[in-house]
Order: sequence, then C-alpha cells, then structure tokens
Amino acid sequence: MAFTDKELGMDRKITRRDFMNGAAMTIGAAAISPGAGLFGQTPAPEPQDRPSYDPPALHGMRGSHQGSFETAHSLRDGSFWRTAAKPIDTGETYDLVVVGGGISGLSSARFFHEAAGEQARVLILENHDDFGGHAKRNEFEVNGTALLGYGGTYSIESPAPYSPVARRVVHELGIDVSSYAAHNNDALYRSLGLKQKIFFDRETFGADRLVASPYSRWGSATDDPEGKNWQEFAAQAPLSPKAVADVKRLYTLDEDLYPGLTSDEKKAKLARLSYADYLANVVKVDPQVIALLQPHPQPLYGLGIDAVSAQDAWGLGLPGFNGLKLSPGPGPGMGRDAIRNDEAEAYFFHFPDGNSSIARLLVRSLVPNAVPGNSASDIVTAQVRYDQLDRPGNTTRIRLNSTVVRVRHLGDVSTAKEVELSYVQQGKLYTVKAAHCVLACWHAVIPYLTNELPPEQKAALRSAEKVPIVYTNVAIRNWQSFEKLQAASIYSPGCYFSEASLDHRVSIGEYRCTTKPSEPIVLTMHRYPCSPGLPSRDQHRAGREDLYETPFDTFERNIRDQLARSVGAGGFDPARDIAAITVNRWPHGYAYQYNSLWDPFWLERGALPCVTARQPYGRVAIANADADAYAYTDCAINQAYRAVSELKVGKVAEGLKTPR
Repeated sequence: MAFTDKELGMDRKITRRDFMNGAAMTIGAAAISPGAGLFGQTPAPEPQDRPSYDPPALHGMRGSHQGSFETAHSLRDGSFWRTAAKPIDTGETYDLVVVGGGISGLSSARFFHEAAGEQARVLILENHDDFGGHAKRNEFEVNGTALLGYGGTYSIESPAPYSPVARRVVHELGIDVSSYAAHNNDALYRSLGLKQKIFFDRETFGADRLVASPYSRWGSATDDPEGKNWQEFAAQAPLSPKAVADVKRLYTLDEDLYPGLTSDEKKAKLARLSYADYLANVVKVDPQVIALLQPHPQPLYGLGIDAVSAQDAWGLGLPGFNGLKLSPGPGPGMGRDAIRNDEAEAYFFHFPDGNSSIARLLVRSLVPNAVPGNSASDIVTAQVRYDQLDRPGNTTRIRLNSTVVRVRHLGDVSTAKEVELSYVQQGKLYTVKAAHCVLACWHAVIPYLTNELPPEQKAALRSAEKVPIVYTNVAIRNWQSFEKLQAASIYSPGCYFSEASLDHRVSIGEYRCTTKPSEPIVLTMHRYPCSPGLPSRDQHRAGREDLYETPFDTFERNIRDQLARSVGAGGFDPARDIAAITVNRWPHGYAYQYNSLWDPFWLERGALPCVTARQPYGRVAIANADADAYAYTDCAINQAYRAVSELKVGKVAEGLKTPR
C-alpha cells in the first residue's frame, strides 16, 4: 500500500517553542523558504547575542545546518579568496585561539587554562550556530511536556577504558558515572513486554512485515527461554525456507570452517575478507540472510557488512564463528570497536541529550555566567545564555557562526611570536591574533587553512575521511502503538532509516522522562548513507554528497512512510501522532577508524596517517578525534590534552593578552 502525502501528514504544521518556558521562538520560526519541507530549512543564523537565540529548540534540518558549511565549501573549491573583501582587523589578541567548539576544542581551552593560568585569554571560533561539535541536543515541547533528544554524540562510552586524563575531566565536571543505574529506567520497556523487532520491507524482502527479532542487536540470542521469538520469526518473516533455515544454522553453527589452521591463521584470513564474503562463500548462506544482516555494523563504522572485516564481525559478536574456536584477543588489523574490554563496558553514562551535557558542563567551567547551575544534574535543564558567550570581560570567549578560512604565522614559522586567524561571520571577513592556536576542527579542512605544512602532512590530514551519519529525532504524541506491537526498537535492514528506537528512559535533576504509553516520547531514527560494493572511503564520500543534496522533505516523507508501514498496524498515524521532526544531518560525522580491508598499514601495523597528520608546527597544535582515528569523546579529550601539551605554554601574567 502506498500512502499519499495527505495520509502521511506532509501538510501538517507545528509551532516552534522555547524549551524552558513555552515562549514563541523568533529564530527559526520565521523566514521559512518557499518550497521547503513541513518544518522548513533553518534560515541563516542570527547573531548569538539576540535574546531569543536558542539553537537546541530549532527543528527541521539541523546538524550541519544552512550557514555552517557554505564558506568552507567555497574555500575548498578555490573560489573564496577570489571574491573576499579586505579583512576587518578586530584588534583582538589572545593567548590562545581554538578553531572548533566541539568537545575537543572546549577541552583544549580547559587544558590551556590549567597550563597557562585562569587569567589566560582564550577565544573559541565555531562555524555552527551552537557549541559542542557533534554533541548536540534537540529540545521539544509536546502537549506541555518537555522532551530532549540527542542530536549526535550519544554517551560516555568507549571500547577501551577511558584514560586517566579523560576520567579526570569527567569527574571534575561532576559526572558520577557509577550512578547511571539510578537515573536509567529502561527496565520499563521490559516490564511492558516491549522487545526488539525487525521490520522487513516489501522492496527488499517482498512484503511489509514486523516480526520479533530472535537475536540481540549484536548477535546473541534474545532472552527467549521458550523459543517464542524464533517461532514467530520462522513463521512470519518474509524469507524463503532456505533463508530461514540458514538464519537458524548461522546462530547455532559449531563447525570448523577452516580446519587445519591455527587460531592466529584463522584471524589473519578473517581480517582480509568482509563479513558478507565470509557469509556468502564460507558459511554459504542464502543471499536474503546477507541482506538481513547488511546494516548491522553501521552504528559503529557507518558501513555495512560488505565493507567490515569478518574478524571485526567476530569481535562484535555477530554469528557464524563459534566452530572456529578462536582464542580470546584481537588479531592484526582488528578494529578498536571490535575489541571488547570489561572495564570499558562498565564505564557508561547516557544523558537525555547525549554528550551535549558534557559540552554544556565544559562551557559552564569556561564561561560560568553563560550556563547557570552548579551540578551535572541541573545541567540538563539549564538554559544557556548565548548572549554571554562572547563578552569582552570573559577570560574565555566562544564566538559562534564563525568559519575560519586562514591560519598563518606572522613571520617565519620557527620564530614567529603570533598567529593570525581570518574568519567569516555574518558574511564579513575578520582577523584576530593569538600567541598560540589549536586546530580542533576536522583534519580534512586544515590543508585549506594553511600553506605552512609539508606535503606529506597535508596528505595525511586529507586521508581522515569523515563518516556521514543522520541522527533523527521524532517527537510523537504517544507510544501506544509501540506498546500494542510490543516494540521497543525496530531494526529495518532494507529501509531508508535502518533503526528506530524509543528513547532511553533517563531522568536527571528536574528533567523527568515520560513513563506511560499515553504520554509523548522522542523516537530516534538513524540513517547511514552507504554504497555497498565500494571501498570504505568512496562510500563515505558518496554518502556525504547524498546528504548535502537531500532536502528536508525527502527525509520527512521517508520518516512518515516508514513509521506508517512499520507500526501502523498498532494504530500509529503519522499525520496525527508526529508532533515535530529534527533531522541532525552530519555529512562530516564520525572520525574515520582504520579498517583491515582498506588500510594496509593498519593490518601490517605500520605508521599511522593520523600520527603524521597531528604533528604541531610553530605555535599551532592539532586536536580532535581525527587525530587518533577514534570516534569517541574520550579520544577528543585525550587529543586536546596532547595538543595543548605540545604548545609548551608557561603561566600567563595577568592582563598580558587582554583583547582590545
């Protein structure tokens, strides 16, 4: 059945509201462009000192929003300097200027103050309309209920234990990771009988069908002692009898498919072929089984099983390896995400807005007057005073909507005493000076900002191919349809969005999550624009182009259509039940993590491009998660610490670098 736009609710409208007090928003509510989707494209950002300025309350297209990337693209394409006006000298001089206001950039400012003193003067330049990098939050109000969603970085977690430095920062920000169980109420879903489901779509599998998943997200059998999930799956999944039998065989396989080889030799083979090839040519499963499992590793790698090694699949717990009797521990070329660690598994904390709360806590520590409150509990409902972020009296200033286009030493790199940075804000080109600089922006951008680097370092920086991702938050008026269908999360291997999940039930401070199916909730839907069959970097480049070219109404229609088809049988009506949509589009998303299929140096334990890329030069150091090819918050913090350490700054005398 195909739905019309009216049936899906493409003509419905919403009112954007301020998260804290319900006052009508002026930023984003007006100036919707003709022909835009239901919620429109976000207009060019307004100055951050406007009283109504509040980016988290905006809906529609967020993430890399309109106004955040156009200047950088013109710089990349070589057209920027052909039309640029003469820069306006701000007359400002700082001890440090940080390029990038994500967690790595904010941490760099924090570590610089530790090294140089609290009186040191720091400026952070950020191209987006909000700080936090990928650690963004989305705010909704539905029927008087305040809701939060994460628009990017999800939680305090990592496949490896947090370093002492990263743990210290988390602790100093007031976050008690061990207290997470006291805030988390995910047992609510189990108490209501909700479970993981799989939605088979007719385009891929021949019929639209929602069935119980017989296995967990990463491969192990679900809590199903009587086998009811398997029985439902076998009876209802629109798969051929052979495919159903192969799914069962795959999860119970105890045959050694590489007889005569040692464990190390088996791991070496698995590192050199994709999981899809392993399933097709070694396990010899039906092609429908490969289609069923194709998107499984996307949340970690932004790639499907066609581009992830079989060794990584084994490490992640995906099925088909029991009979190999592999010894514990990674083989050469195993991805970091696939190497399990009990200590790391236990170190987990998810705020209702993801790691946006960490970014907000960092900003509070740097600009106290901008973020009221004094704890990691009250940060969740604190209203950021954006007009206070860039005040002349602040020792740290955060300047949003500011895209840096040039970084250069004033004089020879080896002897210069200052660095000059040029940036664009509100269509005008400005310059500012600093004694030191940390580039906490994406590595691939840096070669366009400076001509002071050697060719091999520029090549290494360009190799950091960002992973495109889309985190979509859909505020729905109730989740009774999910309760009726007993679905807490839905894996949709053939659909536009491969995952849809009811948000975690986490209550912190004054923020209380809803607990009744009759109440509103945030539904998270993820998309990873892959091109199966291409090498990893080519897939990421194609996905990035796809995201930049996709208008909001395409996302919106796919959201509405997919929900109507997957949970419509439970009574869900997208025209009636969807209150708001925020699409967090990240064409430059995760940091690229090395892969044994595509990165020979990783498999052969050779020199890493990220190490070459992050080398400091003159008074400039380089941070960000790209600097260690590791897409996690602890990496962003660790690399900030390393970058500031490389600057070798001493204590700054009070008033030495007061901006004019």
